[in-house]
Amino acid sequence: MPSNAQPKSYGDGWECARGYRRERDACLAVIVPENAYATNRSYGLGWECMHGYQPANGSACLAVEVPEGGYLDPSGQRWQCLRGYRKVDDLCVEIDLPQNAYLADNTYGSDWLCDRGYEVTGDTCSAVAVPENAFLNDDGYGIPWTCERGYFARGDSCEPVAVPENAYFDDASYGPGWKCKRGFAASDIGCTEIDLPDNAHLDRSGNRWVCHKNFQQSQGRCVLNQ
Repeated sequence: MPSNAQPKSYGDGWECARGYRRERDACLAVIVPENAYATNRSYGLGWECMHGYQPANGSACLAVEVPEGGYLDPSGQRWQCLRGYRKVDDLCVEIDLPQNAYLADNTYGSDWLCDRGYEVTGDTCSAVAVPENAFLNDDGYGIPWTCERGYFARGDSCEPVAVPENAYFDDASYGPGWKCKRGFAASDIGCTEIDLPDNAHLDRSGNRWVCHKNFQQSQGRCVLNQ
């Protein structure tokens, strides 16, 4: 057993005393630099830097230099910028917040977002031009405004939905904005009354017809199945 060693607390053999590390068949003293403490581990450097210091060249602990507008993070070896600042190289630069904007809480992307009713235009926030018969929406993408009920978007304006005779307004996001009443079918001129052939009835939608049971459609008529 070499100097500065002791029998293992379990099993056979020996292990180095606290403050020493095994190098082949010897126990060499762990040199703990200033602002560090011994770990008494068999791996790593055998020491770690104290809170607020970081290792340098594997032989020293240097103080973490926190720039103005920054703070030492919980690891004790790194720093982060305060809210309202962003990291640029070794500095924390204050974010230039434009008028009608607020700081974003995202860890990526833009440092700021525009207030409701404003949109990003370069490095500024400009007022959203809401057309007549429209209102601001809360969508984070696409057009920032939505047409009121009874209107549809066309370019930068909201035009009224022209509901033909024998039809009613439809809120669906697709289609012409209206549907024919029951008993009428959509056509190029609006809603045309359905002419039911013999042995037929309106389907569930009310805008088409189908043949009764035991009849099949043939050339616009319902003929008896053979």
